[in-house]
Amino acid sequence: MNKIQMTTPLVEIDGDEMTRILWKMIKDELLLPFIDLNTEYYDLGLPYRDETDDQVTIDASNAIKKYGVGVKCATITPNEARRKEYNLKALYKSPNGTIRAILDGTVFRAPILVKGIEPVVSRWEQPITIARHAYGDVYKNTEFRVPGKGTAKLVFEAEDGTVNEQTIFSFEGPGVLQGMYNLDHSIESFARSCFQYALGVKQDLWFASKDTISKVYDGQFKEIFQNIYDNEFKAAFEEVGITYFYTLIDDAIARIMKSKGGIVWACKNYDGDVFSDMLSSAFGSLAMMTSVLVSPDGYYEYEAAHGTVQRHYYKHLAGEETSTNSVATIFAWTGALRKRGELDGNTALQEFADKLEKATLDTIESGVMTKDLVQITTLPNPKAVNSLEFIQAVRATLEASL
Repeated sequence: MNKIQMTTPLVEIDGDEMTRILWKMIKDELLLPFIDLNTEYYDLGLPYRDETDDQVTIDASNAIKKYGVGVKCATITPNEARRKEYNLKALYKSPNGTIRAILDGTVFRAPILVKGIEPVVSRWEQPITIARHAYGDVYKNTEFRVPGKGTAKLVFEAEDGTVNEQTIFSFEGPGVLQGMYNLDHSIESFARSCFQYALGVKQDLWFASKDTISKVYDGQFKEIFQNIYDNEFKAAFEEVGITYFYTLIDDAIARIMKSKGGIVWACKNYDGDVFSDMLSSAFGSLAMMTSVLVSPDGYYEYEAAHGTVQRHYYKHLAGEETSTNSVATIFAWTGALRKRGELDGNTALQEFADKLEKATLDTIESGVMTKDLVQITTLPNPKAVNSLEFIQAVRATLEASL
């Protein structure tokens, strides 16, 4: 079989720990034998991020702007323990946060459904997609440890010299302070990305926050969403028969548990972080969830929704066998390859991505899966395999389909 050709590079962003090991397995077994892979490579593994003072993360983000599509391996956001472990020069920020800020994108996360892995919530029949605002809030906060008695104030000095000052709290003893912000421009980009995505998948869009408590901050999100919907998207939504509505975040939780799924649920940054993990677990596993960063300017970055699988990596280094689920990482590649093919008019690349996804799901449905899925599957007599064996089983299924 002749290898599939690519006309435009894909931005390939390598990562850390066990997912880095899986990354190479997937390329060697599932991609390079079938595609003349054309990528522009960036190493976001923690040692090289440290070597470049994290400039490589900025370079990778700008490369996605240049080529339009990127695929990213899971990466470490270091804490103090990681700083010591890797002997880092600094506690670098989340690479995902840096990429999101540069691309001004929204993260859409959806579960991968497969027969034999049933949702914990029995009413859920279709995937629920979380749309997570990828800017500001607690991820760009400023924090302060209050040492003792005193008064905290919120002060804004306008460019014209006008000062707005409000008392936050009068402390009688030690405590903590946190300040955070957002931008109208970023919220508008978030809203438009959500409306465009919902139209693309023809599913209802919910937006949930807490404007009854945060009347100004969350109220601004609510108002911007409603204005953009009324002025730019209402007619298109009505034409395809889908709806948009706003609800409080606690009401959204109650509603989501009784829904049948098949909706796009837009959340602020922290809410989206938390509830995407809740949904992934309820649908089966974090390793069975896709994640794509979509910019209103037409940039796409695909990745797995989970972390670097640190515990398995240490077992791997000790020479022990691992059974790490690679499905979400495989689907990150297929999502990026499909989008690359779509933008380039490369039908063969799009069809390959479809076949690789089907081969992955068919392998699981045949009863061959990693140990995490064996523990939750309803299929009879499942066979647990190790990390490489699962990828090789997918390859065998894929080759049969090709």
